[in-house]
Amino acid sequence: MIKQHQWALITGASSGIGEVFALEMASKGNHVVLVARSESKLEQLAERIKRTYQVRAEVIVSDLSELDAPQKVYEECQKRGIQIDILINNAGFATHGYFEQLPGSRQQDEIMLNVLALTNMTHLFLPGMLEKENGTVINVASTAAFQPDPFMAVYGATKAFVLSFTEALYEENWKRGVQFLALCPGSTETPFFDVVGASEASVGKRDTPEHVVAVAMRALEKGKPYAVPGARNYWTAQFSRLMPRKSMLRIVGSMLRPRF
Repeated sequence: MIKQHQWALITGASSGIGEVFALEMASKGNHVVLVARSESKLEQLAERIKRTYQVRAEVIVSDLSELDAPQKVYEECQKRGIQIDILINNAGFATHGYFEQLPGSRQQDEIMLNVLALTNMTHLFLPGMLEKENGTVINVASTAAFQPDPFMAVYGATKAFVLSFTEALYEENWKRGVQFLALCPGSTETPFFDVVGASEASVGKRDTPEHVVAVAMRALEKGKPYAVPGARNYWTAQFSRLMPRKSMLRIVGSMLRPRF
């Protein structure tokens, strides 16, 4: 349960959904730890939060695709005397194209960030929440989690992991005072697609990060294990579970196929 005067750590906090989550947490009277690679953007956001909401805003610059980065973030929080009550694993990126044509190093970073960093951050900060029998973990997945994604094969697989992992931990921990939520947005107005570098990776009308975060907050209040913002996205996600898998692959592949 999200209360006042807690500490929330948000990864990928420099823009998009992560930035809106940081503002949302601060608006509820919580202190925030902002984690991302862009120091200047984080510092600007921290100053805005402190000025607007009169809460503490700490900045930790980190590239979470590096193997030891989560441990360093955890140790930095310990050094600053901060115990995290709310963990929002938002950082992630996608690649798009034929699997064998994409740089292997880039796809490795994608797995390291989307899967390993999220897993390690959760593993590091969960024990402190369990000790207090109070905490919240939001892991940002995607509608891509509900089916394989041709031409975004690694991305879809990483987000399927996030959804499965988070739902499993929801069941493990709901009686122990820690709430888990897998947030599965569709296309959203963020710098995400600038990183992908392919307009065809954006399927359907783009949502706003403000709406995505609002849906997450309502889902937490209702104790849901996952949330899909947008009615169309929700029903598409459910439909994908009912269709023959080969048929779904054909549909998704036709939508995501590169357009050269």
